[in-house]
This record gives sequence, C-alpha cells and structure tokens, in this order.
Amino acid sequence: MSSARRRFLIGGSGSLLGLAACSTATGPLKLADKAAAEALRLQPAPGLSDSAPPAPREFRAAWVATVANIDWPSRKGLSSAAQQAEALALLDQAVALRLNAIVLQVRTSADALYTSTLEPWSEVLSGKQGQAPEPFYDPLSFWVEQAHRRGLELHAWFNPFRARQSQASTNADARHLSRSQPQWVKRYGDQLWIDPGEPAAAEHTLAVIEDVLQRYDIDAVHIDDYFYPYPIQDPQSKQELDFPDEPAWQRYVQAGGPLKRADWRRQNVDQLVQRLHQRVRDIKPGVRFGISPFGLGKPSLRPAGIAGFSQYDKLYADVERWLAEGWLDYLAPQLYWPIAQKAQAFEVLRDYWQAQNPLQRHIWPGLFTSKLTDKADSWPKEEILQQIALSRELRPRNPSLGHLHFSMVALKQNRRGISEALQDGPYASPALVPPTPWLATEATPTLNAAPTVQLSRTAHAESYVLQLSMGPEAKSGLQRYAVWLRYAGSGWVFSSGSELVISSTGLEVMVVSAIDALGREGPRTAYSWA
Repeated sequence: MSSARRRFLIGGSGSLLGLAACSTATGPLKLADKAAAEALRLQPAPGLSDSAPPAPREFRAAWVATVANIDWPSRKGLSSAAQQAEALALLDQAVALRLNAIVLQVRTSADALYTSTLEPWSEVLSGKQGQAPEPFYDPLSFWVEQAHRRGLELHAWFNPFRARQSQASTNADARHLSRSQPQWVKRYGDQLWIDPGEPAAAEHTLAVIEDVLQRYDIDAVHIDDYFYPYPIQDPQSKQELDFPDEPAWQRYVQAGGPLKRADWRRQNVDQLVQRLHQRVRDIKPGVRFGISPFGLGKPSLRPAGIAGFSQYDKLYADVERWLAEGWLDYLAPQLYWPIAQKAQAFEVLRDYWQAQNPLQRHIWPGLFTSKLTDKADSWPKEEILQQIALSRELRPRNPSLGHLHFSMVALKQNRRGISEALQDGPYASPALVPPTPWLATEATPTLNAAPTVQLSRTAHAESYVLQLSMGPEAKSGLQRYAVWLRYAGSGWVFSSGSELVISSTGLEVMVVSAIDALGREGPRTAYSWA
C-alpha cells in the first residue's frame, strides 16, 4: 500500500473522516498482526450472513470529456506526470463523491487516447496529432488500472463518426483517415465526418472498438449522440445543408437499393449499432454496451406537449428500435433541460424512455450538471438534486436506477456547491452498480466464493485497515466488494471497496461479499466480535 494514499474512516455513524495512510503487514494471514486479532477477537458467524439488508443499487457516473480538453487533460501539452496527476485527482473526487463509474472519452475524432496501430494519438494530449505522451505512458491503461484500484468502473467512450471537430488546432497526422482514406471523410461546415454510408468506414470504426475491447480491461463500450452530424445552415441562403454523402448514396441506388434516402441513412446507423452490440458480445460477453442519445424521441411517438429537435429525422438515429431489439445494455438519454421546461419535461421524458423499453434494459438519464456556472443563466444546484430525486421515483417500476453527470469538471470544481450537496444528500451512502443479468453466459460464471478478509492496525488505536481480495480463480479487474458493518446502537452501515479503514468502536458484525463484472453479488461471509 502506498504511503501517499488517503483513506477514510468508516464508523458507526456512517460518516467518513480523513485519515493519513498507514502501514500494514504482508503475508497470507487474514489478520495481519497479533494486536489486531487480540483487539477485535474476530469470529466467523455463518448464521449472520443473511442478516444484512440488500446492498443499495444505483448507477452513479460522470462523463470525462477529452475533446477540446473539456475535462481532461485540462490543456494540451501537459507533461505525462501532470496528466496523470490530473487523472488521479478526478478519480479521487469520484470516490469522495461516492460515484461508481467513469465514462472516459478515448476516441474524439478518429484519433486515440491509447496506444493504437489503427489511428493516431489525439492532439488533446501533446497538442500535436500523432505525438505520443512523453515520457511514454498509455492513458487508457492508466485510467483503467487506477479506476479499478478505487472500485470504479471504467467505460470507454467512442465517437463513431466525427473525424475533426471545430476546435482542432493541428494538422492531420499521416495515419489520420482524412489523409489515409480521404474518400470516407466529408467536410460538413467547419468539421470533418466519416460517412456512415461507406461500408469500409463503418468496418474501420468497428475494428477500432474491437481493438480496445481485446486489449483493455474496460467495463463497457459507450457511444454518444453523434451519428450523422447535427444539421447546420448555409450562411448565405440560411437553408439547412444536407450531408454530402452523394457518392455512397448513388452506389446504393445503382445496386438496386429499395430504401428512401432518409431510411437508408437510418439503416446505416442501425447496422453499426447492431454489429457493434454483437461484436461486444462475441469478444467479451461480460462487457456492457451503452448509448447516450439526444433526449427527445421519435416525433410520432412523443407524449402530448413534448416538442423539439428530431434525432430520428436529422441524426438518423432510431433509438426506440435499438431498445426494442435489445441492441444495447443501457441507454443514457441526454435529458439536458430543466424540470419546468414543459416542451422537454424531465418527468415526461423519463417515463417515455422507460415505456420504450420492453426488454427492461437499463435507462440511466444524462444530467446537464455543467449547466451550473458562474453566469447569469446558470441553473441552481437544486435542479440537479431534484432531477436525481425524480429519477429515483421509478424504483417501483424499474429497480435499475441510475444517472450520469455531464461532466466531471463541474463536480471537480464543486460548482455552486453541487459536490457538497450530493455528498450530504443523495450520495450520503455508497451504492453498487445495478446488475446486468441478461449478459450471463457460460463465459461469465457466477462467483462461488467469498472474499478473503485481512485486517491490520492503523496509527489510530481504534481503527483498522480492512482489505478484501479474491483468489486466483477470479478474473482480472475484479475490484468491487460489498461491506456491511453493524455498530451498537446505530444499525447497519454500508460501504463498497477493496480497501477500507473501519472503526472498531462499537462494532458488532461485519458482512462482506464480492461483486462480479455483471454486478452480481457472490456468497456473503459474516464475522462477529466477542
């Protein structure tokens, strides 16, 4: 254990108190030193294994946007050490907030924030596309390792079709698709886009994601709302410009394709989503596939009073079909409007997306937490707190609760006191990610063993380090554990993590279990103190 790490003391009140790092003994003993054994008098208590209540479940995540250096790294050209320090600060903030997942953007514009033979390094790192971090490290590998060490899931976020965004500042690397495969890339306004109608281009995007799946221990593949680009207007005529996919469209027509152009475009996106879902299943059955689309559904299905932009007609995204077909594991619709805005009412849209969910996939709304600013049009922090409360009202109909914050920088900066309000309110206690049972196969066996428990004394006489681990039969990346502590006079206190500092004052019973990659809980083991 690094002496530089900061820990938190879990006591009978459930509150977290900062502690300096402590030293521990090493070795196979469950009790790391004799003093710990004598002070705690640890006794197995199998009859108490089922006495603790079910673990609380709620997906709590934040997007970490790398495009335009929104969240990380804070600017281009930082040293590797500075980039890593910023990443660790964001991860530690996530733990302090009791989040349980980070959604990290690893492909912003046909580039890579990881070692890749398929696409060049992103310019958001060094300031120059194609230039690796110096001294070298692999950012995605670093994020995965450090997130898992802290008990956080790491979802890898890909933009499937954007090739250059408007704030890009350097020339394209020779390996970038705009130079290596220019026939796939179209200019639309001040950005470049990979044409979804080019079959070879879609296959390249699939190959990029497949490469990450095979080489990194990510918990989910995540794509956002950019399919065909959001429409822009011609500056002279003020008319909406059509996406310039004429060559691909003409090849389709000449080959006898029967669809109208809009339906053909939707088919291109549908096929990418369907094939991506299947490849995730084939390569790593336990990894989830999530999509975060624009928050308004198909106009023909919208509830009365709901109005606004149609992603079905403009982005060619038939999200309702993806849910009906089960081509995803979670949907994070971007509900980026205040509750009182009737044409995009949060409660109505929350219910709408759940109603389009016959296979009961996870529905976890995206919240516009970055709308908390120091400007006059800022939302109050109560808006986000109320949206979380409304998302929890679905519990009787949908036990798979959750939401995502856009984006992590707003939480890191504690804008308008939002982080403190979350810690003291809806995130006062930790929660586990809801399980994804439909992914269970022979390749994802249920845990059949309880974790090994090890205790060691801290510098404080009445506190101990609790370390949990699984045997070699457990798969790599397993870092999530459920811990229930019962203190005299205060009932059960829940926590989650592989390494905790617990108070022994008034401690009566401890119940521990491991959580697998699908969020399923393994066997519980109980201990009591005489």
